[in-house]
Amino acid sequence: MVNRSPLVFYLLLALVLLLGGCGNRMSKRQKVEVVIKTARSFTGTPYKWGGTTRKGMDCSGLLLNAFKAVGYDIPRTSAAQKKVGKRVGKDEIKKGDLVFFATTKKKRKITHVGLVTEVRGAEVIFIHASTSKGVTESSLGNPYWKKRFRQARRVL
Repeated sequence: MVNRSPLVFYLLLALVLLLGGCGNRMSKRQKVEVVIKTARSFTGTPYKWGGTTRKGMDCSGLLLNAFKAVGYDIPRTSAAQKKVGKRVGKDEIKKGDLVFFATTKKKRKITHVGLVTEVRGAEVIFIHASTSKGVTESSLGNPYWKKRFRQARRVL
């Protein structure tokens, strides 16, 4: 079981940064792990449209915080985040990639984003801020998400 205590997480993050010299010297793999650990530290945070704090956050606010942990600033909205990094095919998705969804009737309009936390064969798990469950992890294979998936992008 992962310890989700924010204090423990930030102490571990400080240790990683000190041992690595500075955030910019971390390998890509280390950065991806820190981004995922940061996102997971928000698990259970309630959903709040436009929110970026532990009191409440939305999907793009979650990723804004997660990437900030490695000194990488990404745009504030999911629509703007879909322009960052390199587009990758569904069969190329890796940990740390962003996954984008259209959750309204406008099937081309990106309205939701998540961060891939695990890839187990063909199963892709991502963390996101759900309006009903708050910050949680879901499977891209879930019929709801599978139908609404639009693209994936590699930021790091």
